[in-house]
Amino acid sequence: MGGIGAFLYGVIAYLTFLGAFLYAIGFVTGIWVPKTIDTGPVTPLAQALVIDILLMSVFAVQHSAMARKPFKQWLIRYIPHSVERSTYVLMASLVLMLLFWQWRPITTMVWQVTNPTLATSVLVLSLVGWLIVLISTLLINHFELFGLQQVTHNLSGRTAAAPIFKTPGFYRFVRHPIYLGFMIAFWATPVMTLGHLLFSAVTTAYIFIGIFLEERDLVELFGDEYRRYRDRVGMVIPFRRERAVTREQSPAE
Repeated sequence: MGGIGAFLYGVIAYLTFLGAFLYAIGFVTGIWVPKTIDTGPVTPLAQALVIDILLMSVFAVQHSAMARKPFKQWLIRYIPHSVERSTYVLMASLVLMLLFWQWRPITTMVWQVTNPTLATSVLVLSLVGWLIVLISTLLINHFELFGLQQVTHNLSGRTAAAPIFKTPGFYRFVRHPIYLGFMIAFWATPVMTLGHLLFSAVTTAYIFIGIFLEERDLVELFGDEYRRYRDRVGMVIPFRRERAVTREQSPAE
């Protein structure tokens, strides 16, 4: 795959992600899009549970497996290194679109906010969660995260700089603001159906599994620097301790 071909592939993967991300906002909030988490073909409860859990499991397996170092090393034996991240982004976006398409609603009501002002406030909070997700990607390196930087460097013949550990903005107070934003977006809803509750609960469980796997990779990459950060800053609940006793320090220090 030449530089131009890789670049076009990366652009297509990024645009696919962008479309899936924007649709996800409407899918979860129930606004703007034709099919939401609470609309679609009605099926028996047991069948809906099996289909929905299977769809989320496929996404979780793809999302986690392709992000691991052994899989990346295997994949770049068959595709250029420059499009490895774009391939990951494209596959994740396509699996997410499959979930939107095949999701079966379970409309049994769990809770509903009937006060219009309060309901609007809860909806706005959900949108704030999505905004936190987007801002958090921009605070680190949005275009590297979604593969565009890699194909752009490949096209121009530049070499990517070595990763540098940094904690800008939200990252000074919470280690995983992207995941925090997703949890706010999923749980802050004025109308919580059983299907929405299933989606929120399973994705939240997956988030914590993902954090465990991601932090293992970050410790391997950044070593003690990340361990000290982990001791000082909360995982998804924002807090910051100015002094923390770590494995490298004694209480006397």
